[in-house]
Amino acid sequence: MVNLGIFVRMQAKPGKEAEVEKFLRGGLDLVRQEPGTLEWYAIRMGPSTFGIFDAFQDENGRQAHLSGRVAQALMAQAPELFAQPPTLEKVDVLAAKVPE
Repeated sequence: MVNLGIFVRMQAKPGKEAEVEKFLRGGLDLVRQEPGTLEWYAIRMGPSTFGIFDAFQDENGRQAHLSGRVAQALMAQAPELFAQPPTLEKVDVLAAKVPE
């Protein structure tokens, strides 16, 4: 059951939009290796605005993801790709429709 989530918002530096998109698409293979990450979405909200939404059953899954390879890569690439540091919000999932 999905109970917790993380929402990350990112603003690409001018001219870095394609690199951000490639980076986010490449993160999928890493996230597939995280059993505690139940849902993971890389999204584009505008020409240079991107986001990630992930969902977890419990805090252990969320913390494992935050210390995982995608999070480490995101923070390592942040100065090169983003106009400002990504914003990360921990959220509680109130209701969800997910595949069974």
